Amino acid sequence: MRRRTAVVAGVVAMGTVLTGCDFSIYSLPLPGGAKIKGPSYSITVEFSDVLDLVPKSSVKVDDVTVGTVQKVWLEGYVAKVKLKLPKSVDLPDNSRATIRQTSLLGEKFVSLAPPTGDEKPRGKLENGELIPLSRTTSNVEVEEVLSALSLLLNGGGVAQLQIITQELNKALTGNEPAIRSVLTQLNTFVGTLDKNKQQIVTAITAVDALAKKLNAQKATLATAIDSLPKSIATLDKQRAALVKTLQALAKLGNTATRVITASQKDLVANLQSLYPLLTKLAEAGENLPKSLELLLTYPFPDAAAKAVKGDFTNLDITLDVNTKKALEGIVGLKLPNVGPNALPTGNVSLPLHNPPKLPSLPVPTGATTTCITLLGLPVCTPKLNRSAFDPELAKVLMPGVAK
Repeated sequence: MRRRTAVVAGVVAMGTVLTGCDFSIYSLPLPGGAKIKGPSYSITVEFSDVLDLVPKSSVKVDDVTVGTVQKVWLEGYVAKVKLKLPKSVDLPDNSRATIRQTSLLGEKFVSLAPPTGDEKPRGKLENGELIPLSRTTSNVEVEEVLSALSLLLNGGGVAQLQIITQELNKALTGNEPAIRSVLTQLNTFVGTLDKNKQQIVTAITAVDALAKKLNAQKATLATAIDSLPKSIATLDKQRAALVKTLQALAKLGNTATRVITASQKDLVANLQSLYPLLTKLAEAGENLPKSLELLLTYPFPDAAAKAVKGDFTNLDITLDVNTKKALEGIVGLKLPNVGPNALPTGNVSLPLHNPPKLPSLPVPTGATTTCITLLGLPVCTPKLNRSAFDPELAKVLMPGVAK
């Protein structure tokens, strides 16, 4: 009785301990598992299917056990496995991971290996890194093979193999050249598609962008489609007028064709007649515009238009002074040619104590003066060095033109 009580008490105590602590069956060590001593690091590996891989399973490199599986969990549709490896295991950063099994019915383990083929190893696998799903695989399970075999056998596939083979022989017999041609064309077609893969992707991307733009303008397109029946109805009502317009355009085209055909010879003759005239005008070149410059200012050149009123244009003055006549005009007396009152024939200098100051004449711009001495007084006349324009003279010479 006491022994039974002690056993019950021990079971109750053990149950209490197990229920009060965070206990998992995965924490129990498995036989044959790797024991890592010294520094280590952990990595995470993604698999599409981990099969029946469990924690504490082995991790092998070149079929040598080096580490252990710490944890297996699921994120979405991807299974993740956390591996623990010793620091002495040196693997490249682009290593591959595979779930394998020791034998046909043996345990599962994770195999790590460097990349093979054209891909070269790079970097170094360190703590906390991830081997993505693109670099992981899993071997085919025996259960999968047996399941596929049972589907083939139980589904009657074996019984149909002979019929399928016979029908294929009938279809292929005598059609070898055509089938070979079809395969060749298919190979060319697939090769062409492969060569233009980038263009096809670009076209699909452009179609996607167009679809997005059309989706953004969906309301506008819907409005346009809704108003389209009304537009078609309006066109239908105006169909008779449109037909008449098109018929009138056809008649106009026929008439224009007849006119052009009938006047073709005359048009060609006119162009041929104009050819010498146009040739001479082209030969005249710059002379024709220069000759037209004198038309509005005749007989003066175009530069004469820059003259101002009261100015002189190309005016030269020659002054021939007769002393006798000048004095008669000033004094108002008739002077004798001979006698005591006659004027001397030499130079006469009249003494003028207070000679009057004559106002100076305005000299036009750009003119020079020519001076002579008359009766002891300087008389200066301007001489122009440039062309000028007299509007009053132009009015006299060209009435109705000069203004």
